[in-house]
Amino acid sequence: MMSITDVVRTGRGTASDHAVDVLSHLPAISLDDLNARASLQTRVDRKYVVPVADLPGVLGDLGPDTRALEIDGARGSHYESVYFDTADLTSYRAAAQRRRRRFKIRTRSYVDTAQCYLEVKTRGGRSLTVKERIEHPFSAPDLLTSDGLDYIDAALAESGICSVDPTELQAMLITSYTRTTLFLPSSDSRATVDLSLDWSGIGGDRILTPNIAVVETKSGSTPSAVDHILWRHGHRPSNISKYGVGMAALHPDLPQNKWRRVLDRHLLPDVVRPTSFPSSTTRSTS
Repeated sequence: MMSITDVVRTGRGTASDHAVDVLSHLPAISLDDLNARASLQTRVDRKYVVPVADLPGVLGDLGPDTRALEIDGARGSHYESVYFDTADLTSYRAAAQRRRRRFKIRTRSYVDTAQCYLEVKTRGGRSLTVKERIEHPFSAPDLLTSDGLDYIDAALAESGICSVDPTELQAMLITSYTRTTLFLPSSDSRATVDLSLDWSGIGGDRILTPNIAVVETKSGSTPSAVDHILWRHGHRPSNISKYGVGMAALHPDLPQNKWRRVLDRHLLPDVVRPTSFPSSTTRSTS
């Protein structure tokens, strides 16, 4: 087996090919082992927007003990999320304006395993983020069930967010990407690498960003080895939300100061706008 450094030094193919090669040559870890060894109930998350051209060098500096999550022989998992908001974009505006009490509601589909969950993420008076989820029909990720509405109502009320009627929520944005999850045994920390990001507005607009990756580190109270590697390569944490930057990029008239730096430096220069709008849902329920 080639080492990580050997893969990076081959020099063949595109940067994206090299990044995928590096990830594919890492030793594997199963989902059960990953959850047992790095559950990280209390964690600090840091997000980075990294040009795909820089990924091979960053990944090439990973330690030899780094493991990549493998499920059914695959290192990359296809994720799809549908974000819900009110007609006047209460969720988006609360985040954009940094209000103390805010929320994010989405279905997250694990396309490869035909699983789907409804998630509610809230930030209350103490600035604590709470994310919970329940199972959701895989065949209807853009529709909220009666059980889902009850769950959303209870989760928002518990966080002191009582001004939102869950029955008024509607699908606003679809994101899809391929995610690889890394485990670093030396620090019991995780990192995820998201490639092939695709944002689709419900009204038909769509943007692709094939030249950037979103890397998220998940560690305890101290930065992980991946954070230090990213810093050495000149990358710093970014204020990025897939829902926030996606809506801001698709709807320039919305308030977007919170994400202006990410949009100008990373997202908008690499946007590809397809001339046609095929359905972003590539799943199959068979």
